[in-house]
Amino acid sequence: MKLTILGCYSATPRTFTNPTAQVLEIKGHLFLIDCGEGTQVQLRRYRIKFSRINHIFISHLHGDHFFGLPGLISTFRLLGREKPLHVYGPKGIKEAITLFLKLGDSWTNYPLIFHELDSKDSELIFEDDTVSVRTIPLKHRVYTNGFLFEEKPAPRKLNIQAVEKWGIDRSQYGAIKNGADGVQGDGTIIPNIDLTEDPPKTKSYAFCSDTKYNEDILPLIQNVDTLYHESTFLESEAHLCEKTKHSTAKQAAQIAKKGQVGKLILGHYSTRYGSIELFREEAQTIFPNSELADDGKSFEL
Repeated sequence: MKLTILGCYSATPRTFTNPTAQVLEIKGHLFLIDCGEGTQVQLRRYRIKFSRINHIFISHLHGDHFFGLPGLISTFRLLGREKPLHVYGPKGIKEAITLFLKLGDSWTNYPLIFHELDSKDSELIFEDDTVSVRTIPLKHRVYTNGFLFEEKPAPRKLNIQAVEKWGIDRSQYGAIKNGADGVQGDGTIIPNIDLTEDPPKTKSYAFCSDTKYNEDILPLIQNVDTLYHESTFLESEAHLCEKTKHSTAKQAAQIAKKGQVGKLILGHYSTRYGSIELFREEAQTIFPNSELADDGKSFEL
């Protein structure tokens, strides 16, 4: 699982920082999470193949999280895309995007499929044999979701030394990989657990931006391997959190600690501060395993 940060700053883009967008590579998928202005330029800069993006998840309809989407959808058309593109986002996103396409006479020549969300409860929005994605309802000024990405357990691995030791015929290997017990020549049953090895531990990633401090999300993010949580402010500006429905770095760290997550990644920084290192320093007083997102930075999760 690999996370690439394309942008992680709040509000207006600058020449050297970008609004929210990131790419999660998980089990062969390349998921785009949020799509602020300049996202497709960042995709080019970090050599991420447009053609591999088939699912886009939009947290909410504030411009710094989705204004890059109309341009990206149009670029897919110019590149001759034929595969379907799935967009998951708040109710209203279909109307917003199709209006852009209508006024610009830029209808796609590939299937563009919107999955509009309006539930205030967590719901499963994507699933295949290897990955599931659930919403994480957040508290912001408009309807907003985070997203929980979870790998599904892989089949147990065949232990070659064990099957040879027990004299299991090769014709049974496929069935054993799928959970069957082994059978020796004399009919003796060898339990599957004695013939296989545990698969690699599954991994999980939770994306939470934008939101005020909200302990309601704790059951959903409990024990995730990595949590990305917005940290717009430092504690010196904590008085702005209620009005803007954002969080401080310290509050993000408190959520990470209470959720017993493996790692916290901070992002969505206000540009009023001279150094983002201040966010890490503040968060680490509560949750030591706190790291900083930054444009172009990648994390092997």
